[in-house]
Amino acid sequence: MTDSIRVSNAKGLYLEGIRDGNMVEALDKYTGDRYTQHSTGVRDGKEGFIEFFTPFLERNPIRDIQVLRTIEDGSFVFCHAYQNLGNGEAQWVTADIFDTDENGKIVEHWDVIAEYKWPTVSGRTMVDGPTEIEDLELTEANKAVVQGFIDNVLMGGRADLVTDYISTEQYDQHNPEVGDGLEGFGKHLKQVMESGQAAQYLKVHHLLGQGNFVVIYSHVKQGGDDWAFFDLFRLKGGKIVEHWDVQEKIGPKETWNNSGKF
Repeated sequence: MTDSIRVSNAKGLYLEGIRDGNMVEALDKYTGDRYTQHSTGVRDGKEGFIEFFTPFLERNPIRDIQVLRTIEDGSFVFCHAYQNLGNGEAQWVTADIFDTDENGKIVEHWDVIAEYKWPTVSGRTMVDGPTEIEDLELTEANKAVVQGFIDNVLMGGRADLVTDYISTEQYDQHNPEVGDGLEGFGKHLKQVMESGQAAQYLKVHHLLGQGNFVVIYSHVKQGGDDWAFFDLFRLKGGKIVEHWDVQEKIGPKETWNNSGKF
């Protein structure tokens, strides 16, 4: 599938601006008349981007950044990316949402970044697995399945309804702490409940879908702390069959350089 203008612009800012280090040119090419920022270490606007990434580029002269998955939904683009800095000295998984204007230029940005962990319980990496968008005609139906999962299981606490949404035959897991299948999911749930670290979804701020992929961006309470979670789901036959996530603890308000994570 050829990238649309919106997806091209989101990837361009990432790859040309950060990976290739051409910040000014990329910002001029791919952003609109404002750039509202929710990555808490970065100030709003092009100036904030340059101010943050200038020392980042100097610190990390060797950068391999891959945008592995994208979802386009209306004016929004989601990107799922892997960053390898300094030939493996630091490895990160990033999830981003970009909002765009009527010309497809980027005007707002949300993100979550987490350390790439290996090995994992399932033996799958945090980023491998299918990337191709299929079943475009099922976009709205798949979004409705995920909305039901949020309402009834994640926020409603109805663990007994989990098989209404997650396939009993296949549930490929990319969270490094969780095994494959409903068995792995159940075992993890039991462990976190007992340890008091269970994730409590307070609010889902964005739900975006395209074909067989649906992503949610949520404010979560975990172990008494506030977190930002991206959960990415792949669906097949009306059920969730695969899950990736990226989780970041939200720092105290006095450390923010903008209006905050959401």
